[in-house]
Amino acid sequence: MADKAFYRALGLVNTRDMFARAMADGYAIPAYNFNNLEQLQAIIQACSETASPVIIQVSKGARQYANATMLRHMALGAVEMAREQGSAIPVALHLDHGDSFELCQSCIESGFSSVMIDGSHLPYDENVALTRRVVEFAHAHDVTVEGELGVLAGIEDEVSAEHSTYTQPEEVEDFVTRTGVDSLAISIGTSHGAYKFKVKPGQEPPPLRFDILAEVERRIPGFPIVLHGASSVVPAYVDLINRYGGRLEGAVGISEEQLRRAAQSAVCKINIDSDGRLAVTAKVREYLANHPEEFDPRKYLGAARQELVALIRHKNTHVVGSAGRA
Repeated sequence: MADKAFYRALGLVNTRDMFARAMADGYAIPAYNFNNLEQLQAIIQACSETASPVIIQVSKGARQYANATMLRHMALGAVEMAREQGSAIPVALHLDHGDSFELCQSCIESGFSSVMIDGSHLPYDENVALTRRVVEFAHAHDVTVEGELGVLAGIEDEVSAEHSTYTQPEEVEDFVTRTGVDSLAISIGTSHGAYKFKVKPGQEPPPLRFDILAEVERRIPGFPIVLHGASSVVPAYVDLINRYGGRLEGAVGISEEQLRRAAQSAVCKINIDSDGRLAVTAKVREYLANHPEEFDPRKYLGAARQELVALIRHKNTHVVGSAGRA
């Protein structure tokens, strides 16, 4: 088995032990999306400093943007960077929202230690069949697999849905049994992107459906659950972007209080992408507005990287509870 696990050569781990520890101790593993060098540096630095296990994840679009070969070496570099900082944090490389068997296979063969196959838009039996096919290939290489039931609204990279469909708890036992997945992404009211909810000024976004989560937990006790679309859409970043020429109107996210509550349940992986994008964009806009003469990317991307480190430290310590768990 070990010789078929391509990711081991990169120093990566799969998510199996990560999730078991998280569920036993009541916290969630943060899964941070990245697209470029600065984002990955920030993730590794912040997680090393907070002694947090981490899942670094890329979407299909991010993999195309970064280049698959380059990405493999970036993952190796990320692990070595952590070790150079004296940190032994476990790092998993995960495919976010894989949309085909072929993509999952390619990622596994290039060193991913975890993949998500998202067949949630398909008829139920087709979702089961596709997920099962990916699981069979992945498990032969000791790679863990995340499936999905229910559809999240919103737009993020190539994932788009106008309306959400809550996960039907009565389907989860059959789905998990027939597919053999290692974790399950469910829809309980989270949403992709920065525009998660349509709310009027002063209104609060709707609360997460913890009743659905509780019923899922009852039906598949001890099984790892994943939350997508779980950025808080930090108001300070939205304000900063708008102050320096941006136009983000009505951008709201999931409250940190609700995410903390979720992290203490069977939810053992929480995805965070939009908040990282907002932090980077806010600081780049601010820096360039205040330094109009500057054209060195290291200056404005360095400022963005520093802000992203601060954001991730906060998330690990105060939201998902993963700080000190490595």
